[in-house]
Amino acid sequence: MLRTLYPPIEPYETGMLDVGDGHSLYYERCGTPGAKPAVFLHGGPGGGISPSHRCLFDPALYDVLLFDQRGCGKSAPHAGLEANTTWHLVADIERLRVLAGVDQWLVFGGSWGSTLALTYAQAHADRVTELVLRGIYMCTGPELNWFYQFGVSEMFPDKYERFLSPIPQAERGDMLTAYHRRLTTGVLEDQIAAARAWSLFEGETITLLPDPETTAQHDNGHFALAFARLETHYFVNDCWLQPGQLLRDAEKLRSIPGTIVHGRYDMPCPARYAWALHKAWPEADFHLIEGAGHAFSEPGILDRLIRATDRYAGKPEEA
Repeated sequence: MLRTLYPPIEPYETGMLDVGDGHSLYYERCGTPGAKPAVFLHGGPGGGISPSHRCLFDPALYDVLLFDQRGCGKSAPHAGLEANTTWHLVADIERLRVLAGVDQWLVFGGSWGSTLALTYAQAHADRVTELVLRGIYMCTGPELNWFYQFGVSEMFPDKYERFLSPIPQAERGDMLTAYHRRLTTGVLEDQIAAARAWSLFEGETITLLPDPETTAQHDNGHFALAFARLETHYFVNDCWLQPGQLLRDAEKLRSIPGTIVHGRYDMPCPARYAWALHKAWPEADFHLIEGAGHAFSEPGILDRLIRATDRYAGKPEEA
């Protein structure tokens, strides 16, 4: 039987953490205080956390910290790009660990969250007890070209045509740069229109089958502005990572228990990169899920994620 989310739960603590540089992070803590510590890293960049993310962990066995990364969700300033890089976020995770009062914790990240989790774990391997990764993303040029230039365009020609429509023909050879320009210049109204087009393309291609709830979230102007501005800001800067860095430094993960879960038909994040991580880090459990796209809500993906968090908390395996 496929495992599903734990029942909805409210945080036992919420707050705002001033991390400097004009940024304050919204965080929440869920589960049982003093239980197994974990941190949840959301996707995007710019996606933010949601109540369903709390339900990936058995609340009786975990003490989970979830937070909105710089510029998104309830963190402030909304859609702010100043002092907002991968390495700022890595430092923020360490600040939050100190706030939580733990020496080590399980790190759970999906999509961009997997990128950030790998970066953090390679920089602070001594702080990570286990890694649970979903929808592996390496932030490489080929991945960006696949999603925004040629690849997903062949699978979703109708969605891609709408993605192209705000951009003049002369600029369509570099959609990332064209969108980044529109999201960081001009009046707010035009930025939001561009953000919705960018965000909706992703929202309509991340699930194997259409999901109206995901589409609606990505079409929301407030959500889309942070999502699109932060994604393009990070992607035009190669996420401040060296070429091939995450695979090159996979050796640093070898002593960390890990689980990699990836959908066979993941559109934003082609499976070859998850496979490459599996080869570089063979000690981690690897699950390539048939009949699944990118989202954590895909039934086969969700099943493996829940089984992983249960197992790392010492819960007996269910059939």
